[in-house]
Amino acid sequence: MAFTCVDGFCGAGGLSLGLSAAGFEMVFGFDTDRRCIETHALNPTRFGYRAACVGIAEVLQDPAEHIPSRNGERIFMLAGGPPCQGFSIQRIGADTDARNHLVMQYAELIRALNPCYFLMENVPGLGGHRGRDTLDAALFLAESLGYWVHVQELDARDFGVPQRRKRVFVIGESRDMGPAGFEFPAPLNTRRTVREAIGHLPETPDDGADHPDWPHHRRDRLSDLNKARLAAVKPGQGREHLPPELLAVCHRRDAAQIGHRYVYGRMAWDEPAPTITARFDSFTRGKFGHPDQLRTISLREGALLQTFPEDFRFAGTKVEIARQIGNAVPPVLAEALGRQLLACHARRQSREGRS
Repeated sequence: MAFTCVDGFCGAGGLSLGLSAAGFEMVFGFDTDRRCIETHALNPTRFGYRAACVGIAEVLQDPAEHIPSRNGERIFMLAGGPPCQGFSIQRIGADTDARNHLVMQYAELIRALNPCYFLMENVPGLGGHRGRDTLDAALFLAESLGYWVHVQELDARDFGVPQRRKRVFVIGESRDMGPAGFEFPAPLNTRRTVREAIGHLPETPDDGADHPDWPHHRRDRLSDLNKARLAAVKPGQGREHLPPELLAVCHRRDAAQIGHRYVYGRMAWDEPAPTITARFDSFTRGKFGHPDQLRTISLREGALLQTFPEDFRFAGTKVEIARQIGNAVPPVLAEALGRQLLACHARRQSREGRS
């Protein structure tokens, strides 16, 4: 059996990169963000499958039209991370969000494809008050379709990613392949740091251009006020360490009351980075200042902290690239999950006496 895999909501391809490295054969990916599909085209040696700019509703209308058939062989795995902004604990507003239905559409795609396994990734908020009902409904549907289902929150820093990043993962195993056997991978004994990930990079050019040897390695423009803020904090510090005169009006209340503790902050060299979000290109949005240079980390540095390959190229504007990087599943974490799942499959097949 070929370990074929479809990547739904593929984004810039972080999940596909990791699963490919683990031994999966990626056969199709889809996303509604055309920049993500252009990013796939910029990296032809990394992606051997067709990525299409279509939505899940269109794929559901006629899966056979989009997903290549291998002589009628069953798809081995469906993987993907439906957009998670509606479940984020950071989001302000009503608990309902138009994007929340994408999780249920993902469950419907499981029904349509009937893969041997499925993998779904989302923010921890999927298991909280904003997303629990949606998660329960999706899991109920998956179980009714004949899957053993496993749910666990993982922190990427425990699996070789130099970044604190908690996400919920759902793994499904088709019951017709034997008893459940999947166990989530055990955390590693060591954690990678910011220094290990980006400490070898040269300084960014002063003029804001890409470094000639490192695409996407450029500095953002900072106002004089933000330069003063960044200069006032040490590695690992955030807005709580700013003098009162440098605080924004909205931040003059205690962080325990309003949150946003780590905006206007610097990363620490010898610790994992904070979560790389879709707006890591601005240190006003988090602890995204370079550990010792007077700048926000570059797009290339963010990509390395997400464990994208050093030569990986991204399509789009600065904001579009930051969004692709911040929304991705770190390839190294995806690889750890993929290897664990293939090991589980091998054990199941051995017990059943199948090849």
